[in-house]
Amino acid sequence: MPEIHRILKPLAEEACCVYITTGPRDARSGQPTKLILEDGDANEYNIDSVVINKRFQPLILIESKYIRYKKHNRDKASWICTAHTKLRQRYSSVRKSIAILMGSWSRPSKRLLSSFEVELFEISFDSICDALAEFGVNYRWAEKDRAQAEASWSKFNALSSAERRQVGRKLIAGIRESLRESLKNALDESIPREVRSVTVIVRSNRGETRSFSFDTLKKAIAFLDSTGEEQLIDVSTAPALSRESHMKKRILKEASGSYTTQSAFEFDAPTQAEDEL
Repeated sequence: MPEIHRILKPLAEEACCVYITTGPRDARSGQPTKLILEDGDANEYNIDSVVINKRFQPLILIESKYIRYKKHNRDKASWICTAHTKLRQRYSSVRKSIAILMGSWSRPSKRLLSSFEVELFEISFDSICDALAEFGVNYRWAEKDRAQAEASWSKFNALSSAERRQVGRKLIAGIRESLRESLKNALDESIPREVRSVTVIVRSNRGETRSFSFDTLKKAIAFLDSTGEEQLIDVSTAPALSRESHMKKRILKEASGSYTTQSAFEFDAPTQAEDEL
């Protein structure tokens, strides 16, 4: 959304940074290419925009994603989680991931994004409809109402550049200040850099993974000093699928064919089938 770029670009420049929305220009056509960032495994991701410092190190990753129907929520949310996590693993300079969500985003999808430390700014579907309605564009058509969709698209295309900018400003109005503040805080060089948390990841030769998190470096070191290798790779207390009652029932029926249904989370001593699992 151009209006978002018009808000964020000056803020980045005030902090002596660069706000990028495209890749280098194509040598033949002269047109700008997509903004592609590569992770440590050479996977490429088309990112909407990124703020970089004078050393060309990425500081903030920004996505603007629109969804009209909630059935597409999980795919787009998962893509952001995967892309930003992988890129942050390669570019340790990244300070923040931002997602501007437009349209009909479900609570589970937003919760998923937040769990991956993506900061969310939301422009609801109703807000989009209301903003467009002021310019005579009906955006509330049914999913299979092709005629109304085409009529609304024609109406939108007839809007002047000035009117489209007005629509953009109306859409961004509700998140403008909080978005500005988020970017400003992320680029604030006066904040002393210190350790906020430490995560120790241990992988066994069987492919098992354990993760231990601490709020100070001192606690992490003390943990490693006092914990033996066998304890670090002990997965005997790892979560089991049997904690989900419906999963336990299905697995045991397939394994033994003679499982008696129990109430949720009411488990007796392990059966032979459970031991075999």
